[in-house]
Amino acid sequence: MSKGAWSDQENDLIVADYFAMLADDISARRYSKAEHRRALLPLLNDRSEGSVEFKHQNISAVLKGLGEDWIPGYKPAFNFQMTLVDAVARWLALNPAWLDRHSGEGAPTGLAEARPIWIGPPPTLSNQPPPQELEQMLHIARKFDVAARDERNRTLGRAGEERVLAHERAALKSAGRDDLARKVRWVSEEDGDGAGYDIASFAPDGSPRLIEVKTTNGWERTPFHISRNELAVSQERHSEWSLFRLWHFAREPKAFELHPPLDAHVSLTATSFQASFH
Repeated sequence: MSKGAWSDQENDLIVADYFAMLADDISARRYSKAEHRRALLPLLNDRSEGSVEFKHQNISAVLKGLGEDWIPGYKPAFNFQMTLVDAVARWLALNPAWLDRHSGEGAPTGLAEARPIWIGPPPTLSNQPPPQELEQMLHIARKFDVAARDERNRTLGRAGEERVLAHERAALKSAGRDDLARKVRWVSEEDGDGAGYDIASFAPDGSPRLIEVKTTNGWERTPFHISRNELAVSQERHSEWSLFRLWHFAREPKAFELHPPLDAHVSLTATSFQASFH
C-alpha cells in the first residue's frame, strides 16, 4: 500500500466526499460511511480503507480549528499536514454558501418559542485540550482569521442574536416574569450596532442584563472579535454587561457566559489600528 504524502488531488477528493457526508449528517439524512469509502478508494492512490477513515478524522480536526461543524462519528485526529487545511479552505472558497448557512433549530423563525439553550462553564485552563492539539487548532484559526470571518458573517451573527433573544424571553416566562419578557429588546436590530451590546434583557429580579452575542458553528474555543466599543461598555457597565458565547450553532446550540473583566477569561489582542493623518 502507498505510504506517500497525499496529493492535492487526493485531498480535494476526500474533502469533497467528507462535506457530502457532513451535509447529510447535519440534515439528519441517512448515509453510509462504508459506501462513501468504497466509492472513493478507486479514485485514490492505492490507499487503504483505514487510511481513508483516519483522513476523515483529520478533516474533522481541521474543521474544528476553523470553528466549523464536523461529523461526530469521525473523532478529530491531529498531527495533520497543512496541505489538508489548504484543501478544506479551497472547498470552502468554492462553496461560500456553506459558511452562510444556519439551521432551523439554531434560529427560530419569527421568534417562535424555542427550547432553552444549554449553558455550561466557560473554557478554562483546567478543561483545555492537550497543548499540541490546542496549538494546532489556534494556528489554523490565526492563519485563516476565523474570528474575522465569523464577525463578517451577518447571517450567522443575526441568527445567533435571534436565538438568544428567544432564549431570554423564554427564561423570563419560565421564572413567572411575563412582564419582563415583553420588555426584552433586540437592540442591535432596532437601534443598530453602536450600543456595545445586542440584547437588553433582565434577570428575574428585574435588574438589567446587557448581552453581547458571539456565535460560531464550531467548538467553544473558537476565537472571536470584540470591538473597542463593546469592550468599553463591558467596563463601564460591568455589573450589567455579559458576553453570551453561542457555539455548536448549526446543530444544537450550546453556550456559556463571560462577565467583566474579559481579560480574566480571554487574551485580548489588538488586530487593527486607526490611521489618522498628521
